[in-house]
Amino acid sequence: MLIRTPGSLEEITANHSFGGWHRRYRHYSETLRCEMVFAVYLPPQAARAKVPALYWLSGLTCTDENFMQKAGAMRVAAELGMAIVAPDTSPRGAAVPGDPDGAWDFGHGAGFYLNATQPPWAENYRMHDYVVFELPELIEASLPINASRGLSGHSMGGHGALVCALRNPGRYRSLSALAPICHALASPWGEKAFSRYLGADRTAWKAWDACELIADASERLPLLVDQGEADAFLVEQLQPETLRQACAAVAHPLRLRVHPAYDHSYYFIASFIDDHLRHHAAALLT
Repeated sequence: MLIRTPGSLEEITANHSFGGWHRRYRHYSETLRCEMVFAVYLPPQAARAKVPALYWLSGLTCTDENFMQKAGAMRVAAELGMAIVAPDTSPRGAAVPGDPDGAWDFGHGAGFYLNATQPPWAENYRMHDYVVFELPELIEASLPINASRGLSGHSMGGHGALVCALRNPGRYRSLSALAPICHALASPWGEKAFSRYLGADRTAWKAWDACELIADASERLPLLVDQGEADAFLVEQLQPETLRQACAAVAHPLRLRVHPAYDHSYYFIASFIDDHLRHHAAALLT
């Protein structure tokens, strides 16, 4: 059933986990003009008081379920007393346009966490405003979660985490990424998405590129980035060295860790997610 009442949540599932609750919700998004689903892990501490939240942005083709089911993050989140919020990666539905050629790297599952300006995508693809504004406002009004926010993500979601935090100083208290698309305007995935969502003017793309935004950032949140050395997308799509160079040029605090033999999969994410949770907890729980 489509819920069009602003602020209304329909619970889809609830699973007890490490003393807390993993819950999935459906709601109608005024920003995206479609029905959306997101997941929340509420640690046991949320039964007594509002808790801070790490917002996790997933990568291409993913939904809210990938991270929650595969990352193994709930045990440490429960220990720390930190919620995890996992939105979808794009607007979806029969009325939401996808890739005209049916490709997997654009459209449904590939919203790139930006605000599209070009038809037909501008009507629905406003994932930046959804993730940064609408969803936190809804969650903080409806669930035992406070306004102390961290932001992280993987691949396209890592790009989204970097860009959303850099564009919104003061909105987040902590930031990290795993195998992010660091320089999207020079990445084949980014070029495809930006040319369609934002148009042919490449100067407009800079507002959605992490390496471009770093230079003039008014806030310098310490940044933890993990990258697998055996990642098939490392050189062409992800380009972590460009992020290292951009951060070094302006003394932006960056801890970039490159790990031999790790790939782009959730095995990689699960191996290092505990470090990221503790990185965020150091800022969110003080």
